[in-house]
Amino acid sequence: MFVTKRVYEKPDKNDGIRVLIDRLWPRGLKKEEAGIDYWVKEIAPGNALRKWFAHKEERWEEFKSRYRSELKEKEELLKQLMDLGKGKKVTLLYAAKDEERNNAQALLEVLETR
Repeated sequence: MFVTKRVYEKPDKNDGIRVLIDRLWPRGLKKEEAGIDYWVKEIAPGNALRKWFAHKEERWEEFKSRYRSELKEKEELLKQLMDLGKGKKVTLLYAAKDEERNNAQALLEVLETR
């Protein structure tokens, strides 16, 4: 089971395995406070896509499409996440302010179709 959560929210025992999926470390967050089990930055959108999206709501659908295309090249990382989630809760952590339109939500949609 996969869920998403902002990395700035306090870690909770019910989060299960906490996986940061952003390319960049969250600003102002100390590693010892983050409670992160894994940092899989390679699965994050590429820098060009991340900068193009810039969290603009009108680019959301196109961002998801482009990100899905990028993920086709990261099949091994997707498999690793799926294996991690077998019988366990995995919380995908992200730093973006927008809780509805971010790379974690887009990745969650991909994982849920597997």
